[in-house]
Amino acid sequence: MLQNKDFWGGVMLIAIGAAAVSIARYYHFGSVLRMGPGFFPTVLGVILVLFGISIMIKGFIKGEKIQSNWPLRALILLPLSLVLFGVLMERMGLIPALVVLIFCSASAGREFRLVEVSLLTIVLTGFSVGLFIWGLGLPFQLIKGF
Repeated sequence: MLQNKDFWGGVMLIAIGAAAVSIARYYHFGSVLRMGPGFFPTVLGVILVLFGISIMIKGFIKGEKIQSNWPLRALILLPLSLVLFGVLMERMGLIPALVVLIFCSASAGREFRLVEVSLLTIVLTGFSVGLFIWGLGLPFQLIKGF
């Protein structure tokens, strides 16, 4: 059980879901028609806990072992890309932060192809700008200074 990857994946989802529900309990829940600030994190947390339980059950049935070789490059670059996104979002704007996030995350893998990552960056950045800026109307600056 300690070497079962589905067990640990389920534990992780349960922990994240329980933390979300625990934090959201201090916010007003509201109703389905008039959602309060605690509605979404509570519902999402409960869904994560349920998914975690189902993945743990799958792990007990299937019993797939964890492979011992962890890619060091991915362990460094993926968290680094998230930190860089947070820092650059505030200092440079949404578009540069997304470009760095996508390129840094893609370089964590073994099969980095510049053309594919460039196309993915263009598509994801365009989709994110369309969704968050124009669709949801969030007040993010696209590029700081423009």
